[in-house]
Amino acid sequence: MRSLLIKALQLPLALIVMFYEWGWSALSVIFDWLARRPFWAWLESQIRRLPPYPAMLLFVLPSIAMFPVKLAALWLLSHGHAMWGTIVIVAAKLVGTAIVARIFTLTKPALMKLAWFARFYHWFKPWKDGWMNTLRASAPWRFARRLREAARVQVRAMVKAVRSWFRPSRRQ
Repeated sequence: MRSLLIKALQLPLALIVMFYEWGWSALSVIFDWLARRPFWAWLESQIRRLPPYPAMLLFVLPSIAMFPVKLAALWLLSHGHAMWGTIVIVAAKLVGTAIVARIFTLTKPALMKLAWFARFYHWFKPWKDGWMNTLRASAPWRFARRLREAARVQVRAMVKAVRSWFRPSRRQ
């Protein structure tokens, strides 16, 4: 029964995890660009210097800050604005996850000074990595990856077509 349940959940989980990975890779490019800006570089250096508990507070704040946004999305959904509600939820999840991941990267050394956090992290990380390895080896993951690659090819073709519309013609 358990293996049947796991197999049934693999495709939706694979799609969700792939969505997050795709979103994080796209947003990490933006964060890397921002990190090269003087103010942002200064801000990140200040975050890296935080002691453990202020770092923990900063790590938790984006999740708390996203709560009203998610409530607004639910309000939109409940008032018949399904498309906008869905867009707000997806955007909030993607941006919130990217921000939390970036803050975790910056605060991890301080957070690991908290014994209880380090114990939890060292328990959770191998479990998560094993789960992800199992998921990535599954047929639904490979299927979702093929879908993603096909979508990427289509998006690149559309971008190329749109760019060609705005380039001056070289024919005379």
